[in-house]
Amino acid sequence: MPTAIFFITIACLLVAMTIWQAKAPSSERKGFLPIATTPGDRLFIGLLSSAFINLAWLGLTNFTLWISFIIALIWMIVLMRWG
Repeated sequence: MPTAIFFITIACLLVAMTIWQAKAPSSERKGFLPIATTPGDRLFIGLLSSAFINLAWLGLTNFTLWISFIIALIWMIVLMRWG
C-alpha cells in the first residue's frame, strides 16, 4: 500500500503540473540552478534528486527513512520555490 500511494502521488503531481502548464504557460527563469528552468523542469529535477537522497540515505545509514523523506521534502520545496 505505501508503494501504491507513493506512485499515485507522483502521478497526481505530474498530471497537476501538466494541467497547470496547459492553462498558464510559464517562461523559463534562472534561480540557483546553473540552468534556466520551467516549473516542470524543476519538478523533474526535484523528483530525481529526491530519489537519490532517499537511496543514499538507505545505503549509507541505518536510520529511519522518515528523516530522509523530510530532507527530500524540504529539498523539493526549496527547489520549486528558488531553483
